[in-house]
Amino acid sequence: MPPVMMRTRKYRAWILSLTVRGLNGYMMGFLYMTGVNFILTLIATVLCVFFAPTAAGPGIPEIKAYLNGVDTPNMYGATTMFVKIVGSIGAVAAGLDLGKEGPLVHIGACIASLLGQGGPDDYRIKWRWIRYFNNDRDRRDIITCGASSGVCAAFRSPVGGVLFALEEVATWWRSALLWRTFFSTAVVVVVLRAFMEYCKDGACGLFGQGGLIMFDVGGVPVRYHVADLIPVTVIGIIGGVLGSLYNYLLHKVLRLYNLINAKGKLAKISLSLAVSLFTSACLYGLPFLASCTPCDPSVVDSECPSTGRMGNFKQFNCPKGHYNDLATLLLTTNDDAVRNIFSTNTPSEYRVFSLVIFFILYCILGLFTFGIAVPSGLFLPIILMGSAYGRLLGMAMGSYASIDQGLYAVLGAASLMAGSMRMTVSLCVIFLELTNNLLLLPITMLVLLISKSVGDCFNPSIYEIILELKGLPFLEAHPEPWMRNITVGELADVKPPVVTLSGIETVGRIVDVLRNTTHNGFAVVDSVGQVSEVHGLVLRAHLLLVLKKKWFLQERRRTEEWEVREKFTWVDVAERWGTIEEVAVTKEEMEMYVDLHPLTNTTPYTVVETMSVAKALVQFRQVGLRHMLVLPKYHGHGVPPVVGILTRQDLRAHNILSAFPHLEKSHASKKGR
Repeated sequence: MPPVMMRTRKYRAWILSLTVRGLNGYMMGFLYMTGVNFILTLIATVLCVFFAPTAAGPGIPEIKAYLNGVDTPNMYGATTMFVKIVGSIGAVAAGLDLGKEGPLVHIGACIASLLGQGGPDDYRIKWRWIRYFNNDRDRRDIITCGASSGVCAAFRSPVGGVLFALEEVATWWRSALLWRTFFSTAVVVVVLRAFMEYCKDGACGLFGQGGLIMFDVGGVPVRYHVADLIPVTVIGIIGGVLGSLYNYLLHKVLRLYNLINAKGKLAKISLSLAVSLFTSACLYGLPFLASCTPCDPSVVDSECPSTGRMGNFKQFNCPKGHYNDLATLLLTTNDDAVRNIFSTNTPSEYRVFSLVIFFILYCILGLFTFGIAVPSGLFLPIILMGSAYGRLLGMAMGSYASIDQGLYAVLGAASLMAGSMRMTVSLCVIFLELTNNLLLLPITMLVLLISKSVGDCFNPSIYEIILELKGLPFLEAHPEPWMRNITVGELADVKPPVVTLSGIETVGRIVDVLRNTTHNGFAVVDSVGQVSEVHGLVLRAHLLLVLKKKWFLQERRRTEEWEVREKFTWVDVAERWGTIEEVAVTKEEMEMYVDLHPLTNTTPYTVVETMSVAKALVQFRQVGLRHMLVLPKYHGHGVPPVVGILTRQDLRAHNILSAFPHLEKSHASKKGR
């Protein structure tokens, strides 16, 4: 055999061996990455499914509902907080397309709630000062402070955290709450800064990278002219359209996931693991589609290419002196991916093909990842999607625009967040604190306003959609116009007859009412001659307290004040007392009496039956009521003292339209015009 042919065969064999070894190496890398992500996702899912189902998701819609007056059980317990912390660590580390920001808001609310009530239910501290948080208003305030602190910790944005609580989660805002939330976020920033100083030598891993400014673009000069308003407006319109489209598609996906998750715990775990496998396959396989890019000669060799967990130029499958731009975006943390896309003065660092793949992939992963049984946030996935199309638009503008591509990415991220979440003021401040560039303020405000306005033309915000899917009776700030055409009396007439109790009632009657109804409040009525009048409203929890304490009377009489103080404390009145099934009452006790006057709220909020539902809804929401008594316009013999009791479920637009179909038809016809 000629020497040339022998050398050729040896060369081919060497190439083949390198190829086989390379394929084996890539396959082992894929299996290792997929296996680790699979295990981390499994841990996060198992914790949520078996120990704290309320820890799944972002938690922000539930906080918003609670601060609106909706009772959300098991949302702020110690177990929920622990699962939220560990689960979010596992889910983010598994490479899933979700963020830690939403879970941090929920964790902050859990910490605030536990501090306010003195710890978990089984190990509660009975310090005297904690009694100040044993009422609904102060508990709502401290949870609002916790939510704002969570936003501050997530984005290192103290003022943005305060404005987020004001704009998005809080229903009732007071001047005192403003400085309390500001104080809370100030403490968070001080603690964060202290830990960053301690960890500045890399002792804490990736924590503290970039300091308090997470995505700093403050070093680039911002110059824009009138002509630049055209692409800025286009970014706002695109953000509004894509944000509303994202909300629409996510609504469909979440409805599908609800059907899957309803099949049991195994279905929830299988769904999460399937999403994890798909995500790992995409993150590892798609970078092979991108071509290698030569490193910039001005970049030192130690930075390009990079093979570790840090760096902007991932070598991946490229030869020495080249990097894979798509791998740089995909095979890194979400925070580093945002820093890479936001990077300024890098017009040729990323190819159009890679950014298009990145945008499409994160749109798909963003739709199918949110809703699985792991703690998840929406902020960072939306920022990644928006920054991708923002940078693409900046590349398309080329030399026609004077704004840097990285700044276009910032505007794209802001536009998509406003188009999906419909926030403006808080997002504007959060982005300014994230990027450290005050010169972006005018065009950021313009983008946010355009995106929100465009998005509102199509559908509600993503959090309102989640509230609807979860069935939480959230009351909007503004009533529907057609609510002026119906009175509260008409609304009370379609409900079952109101259940009332006498001021001095038999134990048997109280037990019968509690067993046969699910109401949480009952009108207390006294007879004065031949006319009955309303004395007030008594809560279900207080009736259970009376039954458990056995505060019974042998004869029908009014009790003295000292008798009440001797039997009950303020702690007893503030506690919840389980269910009627936990109460044991003997046959002899059924014939005894209970004086309900001391436990009755004698000044409940009432409305006349002729008031419109629109006015009643505004009063109900602004005052923060749970029950509203409807009284007759005229009183006299034979006229019932109470027409009905309205709750937030009765005042929801969907429930009213279900009871009055003619309103639904007129509402639909006006909407069609």
